[in-house]
Amino acid sequence: MSKQPLFFEPIFKDRIWGGQRLTSFGYDIPSSRTGECWAFAAHRNGESIVKSGEFKGLTLGQLWKDHPHLFGNLKGDRFPLLTKILDATQNLSVQVHPDDNYALDNEGDLGKNECWYIIDCDEGAEIIYGHTAQTKEEFQRMVVEGKWDTLLRKIPVRPGDFFFVPSGTIHAIGAGIIILETQQNSDTTYRVYDYDRRDHNGNLRELHPSQSIAVTKVPSEEPKKTHFHKRDGDMIITTFVECDYFNMHKWELQGTVNITEKDFFLLVSVISGAGLIKQNDESYRFKKGDHFMLPSGYGDFEIYGKVELIVTHL
Repeated sequence: MSKQPLFFEPIFKDRIWGGQRLTSFGYDIPSSRTGECWAFAAHRNGESIVKSGEFKGLTLGQLWKDHPHLFGNLKGDRFPLLTKILDATQNLSVQVHPDDNYALDNEGDLGKNECWYIIDCDEGAEIIYGHTAQTKEEFQRMVVEGKWDTLLRKIPVRPGDFFFVPSGTIHAIGAGIIILETQQNSDTTYRVYDYDRRDHNGNLRELHPSQSIAVTKVPSEEPKKTHFHKRDGDMIITTFVECDYFNMHKWELQGTVNITEKDFFLLVSVISGAGLIKQNDESYRFKKGDHFMLPSGYGDFEIYGKVELIVTHL
């Protein structure tokens, strides 16, 4: 079994709402409209690749299929998670995601429960989360009539905020926000509203009103904030969410911490600073913008540095 952290090369996606701020993570982005960095991806629309070591050049999907011991021999026909960093220079479309049953029946894909960590944002930035309709009929009427100002709920955000976005939730990331998103391994999105925005060919972007009405939860749920914190040596651990699809934490380290062996794999995204992983006589450096996986059964290890990490596991 490999005892090395597996560092991944991300994939970048141009988006109509994207920009250039992903360069702040040290990335060589492909265009001035780069909206997404797919950090851990094993989807038909993109796969991240191992940078170095014995698995260099393999995709995350190949690892899942051919080296299941790295993931604790979990069952499933696909890697279950997808992690992104998004640069929303403009507003994203107002959208909703289906649950697993609807997505598998209608799209041949998983549903999408997701969560957002606000890495940075402009002053006054907002997200859309939920709606005001109390019945399905009221929701459908307001969508058809385009009463967006009264239908959609806006929430101001600041760096460090976290939101769990379960399937069926109307949502949108607003302009001026850089966000880390962890979600189920799905790319199924239904657009409810897109500000009458046109693509590079001058065409209005496709909307999905019937699907959106079918899958949206009514009435809307309020965002749940049940974070808790604990200290482990020089590190503060914030637990944002623990659910059937993923667990997400933030590790804020200033100094040194010892981590005992986990019987599950960890996905680690470095959102600020730099540090060092040390295990026995081996050490591995990491910095802002890196994304690495610690395999299941990696063993006890130490982390040194001044760094913020987003850590996800099942």
